[in-house]
Amino acid sequence: MPQTLTEIREELAARGIRPKHRLGQNFLHDHNQIRKLLAAAGVQAGGLVLEVGPGTGTLTEMLLDAGCEVVACELDRDMAEIVRSRNAHRMGAGPGRLALLECDCLDGKHALSAAALAALGGRPFRLVANLPYQAATPLMATLLEAHPHCLGQFVTIQREVADRLAATVGSDAYGPISVTVALLAQVETISVLPPGCFWPAPKVTSAMIAIRPRTGPRPAEPWHDFGAFVLRTFGQRRKQLGSILGRDAVSAVGFDPMRRPETLAPAEWVALWQALGQPRAGGQQSGPQSSE
Repeated sequence: MPQTLTEIREELAARGIRPKHRLGQNFLHDHNQIRKLLAAAGVQAGGLVLEVGPGTGTLTEMLLDAGCEVVACELDRDMAEIVRSRNAHRMGAGPGRLALLECDCLDGKHALSAAALAALGGRPFRLVANLPYQAATPLMATLLEAHPHCLGQFVTIQREVADRLAATVGSDAYGPISVTVALLAQVETISVLPPGCFWPAPKVTSAMIAIRPRTGPRPAEPWHDFGAFVLRTFGQRRKQLGSILGRDAVSAVGFDPMRRPETLAPAEWVALWQALGQPRAGGQQSGPQSSE
């Protein structure tokens, strides 16, 4: 049976620990909401799942019960000990087994940790997690941009972050991550979760979302250079493109130099980058783009 809220409280009380706000420890205890996440992810026996921030292991145990092989990254030693003690009989590799890694899931902000990469072993996997808020955006961007073996991301995150991921051109939430997601994936809201679904209750509303990668070639390569260009230009979103990139250069490739970054649709970002000769993060250009 999935962990109840009473069991979660008792697990922590028995060890004399409390949820750590600095680590974003708000434990999702609404089983109906968790089942929605699992259904959207399409988890099945033998499937490989990456979980980040398992906490006391409520979602972890439901994934294991479904026959998934789970690689869980937990930064907090106290939480890792709870998960390990509750699932000592299921540790290891293979269906219904758990590999518990006591580490940050990321090496810096733009790469999965070596331990996570080793445990996943280059195999196709899904991210299924109630993500700590501070880890959400860099992890999701990293998986989308650099890990083609990730078949999809099914996560609970702060609703404000979910809004940024799905934001459209011209909206206040629209930014570099919106451009990335629009070009590389499709986003679906699975559920909106009030604070009462968690303990302790956060001060914000949360959302469950599904991010499913698009198939086919990417619209821009090398993606790292394109992403750096978008990030650098969007960093001056209130300025005009002509002020950021050069009025003559922008005009020469058919864009209005008076437009601002926040007005460019995702496809226009690709067109601008290619037309300017694929400028790199430092502002240098890699040469003119062929018109063919």
